[in-house]
Amino acid sequence: MEKERIELKFIFGLICVVFLGAVCCPLAILLSKSFLQASGGVGLENYLAVLNNEEFLLSLRNSFAVSGLEALITVVLAFVLAYGLHYTKLPDRFKSVVQILIILPMFLPTLTYGFAVIYSLGKQGLITQIIGHQLFSIYGFWGLLISYVIYTLPPAFVLLYNAFKYVDKHFIIVSQIMGDSPLRTFYITSVRPMIGTIAAAFILSFFLSFTDFGIPASIGGQYTVVATQLYMVMMGAVPDFQSGSAIAVIMLIPSIVAVWLLRFTERFNFRYNKISTFELADDKVRDGFFAAVYVIVIAAIFSIFAIMFIVPFIKSWPYQIVFTTETLQRILSDRSIETVYTNSVMVAAATAVIGTVLAYMAALVNARSQLPGVCKMLMDACAMVTNTVPGMVLGVAFLFAFTGSPIQNTFIIIILLNSVREFTTPYLMIQASLSKINMSWETTGALMGDSWLKTIFRVIIPNTMSTVFQMLSYIFIQAMVTISAIIFVTGARTMVMTTKITQAQYFEKYDEVFVLSLLIFLTNIIVKVIFDYLSSHDDIVLHVKQKFQSIFGKEAKRQNAGLEDLPERI
Repeated sequence: MEKERIELKFIFGLICVVFLGAVCCPLAILLSKSFLQASGGVGLENYLAVLNNEEFLLSLRNSFAVSGLEALITVVLAFVLAYGLHYTKLPDRFKSVVQILIILPMFLPTLTYGFAVIYSLGKQGLITQIIGHQLFSIYGFWGLLISYVIYTLPPAFVLLYNAFKYVDKHFIIVSQIMGDSPLRTFYITSVRPMIGTIAAAFILSFFLSFTDFGIPASIGGQYTVVATQLYMVMMGAVPDFQSGSAIAVIMLIPSIVAVWLLRFTERFNFRYNKISTFELADDKVRDGFFAAVYVIVIAAIFSIFAIMFIVPFIKSWPYQIVFTTETLQRILSDRSIETVYTNSVMVAAATAVIGTVLAYMAALVNARSQLPGVCKMLMDACAMVTNTVPGMVLGVAFLFAFTGSPIQNTFIIIILLNSVREFTTPYLMIQASLSKINMSWETTGALMGDSWLKTIFRVIIPNTMSTVFQMLSYIFIQAMVTISAIIFVTGARTMVMTTKITQAQYFEKYDEVFVLSLLIFLTNIIVKVIFDYLSSHDDIVLHVKQKFQSIFGKEAKRQNAGLEDLPERI
């Protein structure tokens, strides 16, 4: 057991070093830069200059306005969609298809959202040509609002859908017996237990749009927001690093408020002793209404993104609408595209592996160790910090921290940034899995003469392989689509697909934007399908278990079933 503690202490120390060097130190340097004046002194001059800048204040107001309204619309829509999948008797296959279609936009970079809206609802857009006139001006507020709703709907929906699984529907009968009106029954049994999650979904949606750079870069127009303001200050013709650092720190303040709000809303979460099975009553009107809602929402989303599958096969949209593969062949024949695509896949794969290992080690400290509680709290703190710090802010912090270092303008800095940026969700996923499996396996392994590390590799990891596959899939996809976090640390030699799309936008190569987006989309779909297949097939998981056991121990025939009942046999 002493050796176990030594190994766990080493893992704990390694994680602390990683987060100290990749999160704490860069943020500390960013904070110090914000107080460093142009004259060389220290003070609040940068903050005063920024807060007295009318352009910045306008951008800040715009960000709060569009992100606040977007978060409200998104949460209401996501709640309706999630509610309908749990409280209707629509066919299960139909529900499964709906779930898949709603989350598909997550496989695309945010830059694509703006261009899809432009090419669908612009003056020469697909929907505009079908209708015969443009519905409204899509540059600025309305274009941002539509794009943000599409962007934040999938994660908000997933959050609310999963939360509804733990709401006891049996209380519907109790409420009806008590004589409550249908509206009050709906509130008590469906809204009230979800208030904490609804608040979390609102905060998530707000900050995803508030800190996003991709969408306003493509469709913002003259409606400036704080993310584009930060980019222009940092990467403009005359970079102003002092003001940029102050803006980045100001962007952190809403994150701190969000953490407090999440803590506050936790008191509204319900805890059921058990979740009762409940058979919903037949109601064709209810089911028909929700079926219509799903068809309308999915049709609206796909009418926006349909153009992405059309432009690459059109000679020149919208002037020469002739089917051809020339556009696709011309763009894909560019060797730079092949290089950038290879870079993206390599970075995403490396990030997936490193990020998964990092999250797994942290979860081991939290869920499978006897280390002091403060160690476990620090792991949770790492997850909280990386979850609340905006990607652009962390990117600016990396720019300050690693400029002039050996990893500047290398893929290492991009992989490191992505790995810590996408830490939270995989960490929570594997922590939940590790907490549920038999807590005595390490002790059993020690009694049989195995070291703690061997038990981890031969027993614990094989029994959580399904979650590991999900972690790999999640991190890979996020690394392929991210732009806000890495925009400040990529260069010409380390360009990836999302930064290549930004370059294509700058040179107005919009057909290239859609071809690159299509490549990202198809790659992410393939990766998602492969890892879902691996995680859902017990025979594959069993094969992986056997491989681990054969590699990390000579006695491969000693299976988990024997380990589970060994304490009783002893």
